[in-house]
Amino acid sequence: MSQTGELIVLGSGTSQGVPVIGCECSVCTSPDPRDTRTRSSIHVHFPEVSLQIDTGPDFRTQMLREQLSHIDAVLFTHEHQDHIAGLDDVRPIIFRLNKEMALYGQERVLNRIKKAFHYAFESQPYPGAPRFATTTIVPGIAFKVNGIEIMPIGVNHGNLPILGYRIGDMAYITDVNDIPEDAMKHLKGCKHLILDALHRKMHHSHFNLEQAISWAKRINAAQTYFIHMSHYMGRHEEVERELPESMQLSYDGLRLSVEY
Repeated sequence: MSQTGELIVLGSGTSQGVPVIGCECSVCTSPDPRDTRTRSSIHVHFPEVSLQIDTGPDFRTQMLREQLSHIDAVLFTHEHQDHIAGLDDVRPIIFRLNKEMALYGQERVLNRIKKAFHYAFESQPYPGAPRFATTTIVPGIAFKVNGIEIMPIGVNHGNLPILGYRIGDMAYITDVNDIPEDAMKHLKGCKHLILDALHRKMHHSHFNLEQAISWAKRINAAQTYFIHMSHYMGRHEEVERELPESMQLSYDGLRLSVEY
């Protein structure tokens, strides 16, 4: 039986966020709220499950802004600080439910989390420490959380192998500069594609806008939303005028109806 859920873009920005501290460019000083881009992550919830993909430095304020209070599991794309730094802020959820928070990621990523948040994994953690239950996942092998199947998709972030995720009719692929052919099969029939597009200039580990548009055409989702954008991308309103009809920039607080 199909389920209708919601995808919320909690953050649409790159590692420094937008505005960038000390920058007075037209994007960083824009009055358009769509040009305020906190660190990238999304939240996906269905009647039976609430999933968080990445917990960056802005995670707490993003959850409060969107009036979200529950998470069943956190899925990690990779271990860079702008994608894991806010993990400690799941503590109120852990304390309220009195259960460990489920974390899913590649072994390398979970090992990095265990180092960064070592106080949560000690044999005798202090009373206020968060409690986590980690599960290692690998690209191309689906797993389930509360009955919802999730497909980890192996992509490349420069020389770093990371994960995107396919859940129902949506796919999320951030921090990417190459999608291998064996990963493309998991993107077929995708209705909503959230795809990395850092800015206009070439970059060694991210799609620029031109590359992102080209890959979006190959994947051919009904609608593509670009994410992980720096202030060099330009103002939301101006960039959107250049994009094909089936593509647009995401923005903090964007909500989409998704199906499983």
